[in-house]
Amino acid sequence: MSETTIDLAMPRVPGARGRLKDTPVVGRKRVLLAAPRGYCAGVDRAVVAVEKALERYGAPVYVRKQIVHNIHVVSTLERRGAIFVDEVDQVPEGAHVVFSAHGVAPAVVQAASDRGLRAIDATCPLVTKVHREAVRFARDDYEILLIGHAGHEEVEGTAGEAPGHVTLVNGPDDVDALQVRDPERVVWLSQTTLSVDETMETVRRLRERFPRLADPPSDDICYATQNRQVAIKKVAQEADLVIVVGSANSSNSVRLVEVALENGARAAHRIDYASEVRQEWLEGVGTIGVTSGASVPEVLVQELLEDLADAGYRDVETVRTAEEDLMFSLPKELRRDESGGRDPRALGGRSR
Repeated sequence: MSETTIDLAMPRVPGARGRLKDTPVVGRKRVLLAAPRGYCAGVDRAVVAVEKALERYGAPVYVRKQIVHNIHVVSTLERRGAIFVDEVDQVPEGAHVVFSAHGVAPAVVQAASDRGLRAIDATCPLVTKVHREAVRFARDDYEILLIGHAGHEEVEGTAGEAPGHVTLVNGPDDVDALQVRDPERVVWLSQTTLSVDETMETVRRLRERFPRLADPPSDDICYATQNRQVAIKKVAQEADLVIVVGSANSSNSVRLVEVALENGARAAHRIDYASEVRQEWLEGVGTIGVTSGASVPEVLVQELLEDLADAGYRDVETVRTAEEDLMFSLPKELRRDESGGRDPRALGGRSR
């Protein structure tokens, strides 16, 4: 469960409950609720970092980019006093600024320092791992083939760790046109929130072109992204419709829609709020699969389940494919050890 301290509930859209009508279908109506779903350890850590900064330093606290890719979380934190900016030059000198879970390039860290900003680094530790890999391979003069989406903050941060050594590969279709300096010294890394299957297909094609392609020391796609994709694959096999709760700029949420369609779902849609579900989606649908992206608070899923219950989908069965109990410590700038005690959110547990 998330340990966030603020209430991420938002008043419903007026008249939202009861919008969906009970329509007849052949057989029983049911919901297959994927687990794991929703908040991962990195998102929880980042959101709590902003909350704790507001609690400790008072509003406003500035955040470079969206702290996580979810409009509900961002709007809720804005109401608490967080101000989201595109770049650190928009932050008043000397103010507190939080770096988002997606990470930043060293140039951003330097720019914040040059302005005298008090930076709090909420980069997901799994993204930081990829940054360290990029630095290491660049130091060894490898060309890094970074699998990811152009313009995504995580990709920009990773590429910024190894300027001059990174070539972006958006997907399998990019491989044939790639040109590298030395086919003997190439390595692949990836954005952490991609489709596992598409990434592995990209790697396969890269290896066909560059047989000496080196692998990262461990899988770059994060445990939460993989777990959510595995769960929705199982759900999709039995679902007439899959609904993914998550924002449009959330890479892992968008991938869940694609994975559902690739694994048997007749239809799949992404929504931010339950009020976006359309009545026509439910026509002739017996089984609905439900999941949420790694930056989505559980309250949004529960509101969706309430609306689906209004339409007759009251039988909810959880489909669990993994257990998650990973926690990350808060950014070092926010840790308190005044009594010599341990940070209560210190790293512990593991994903199974």
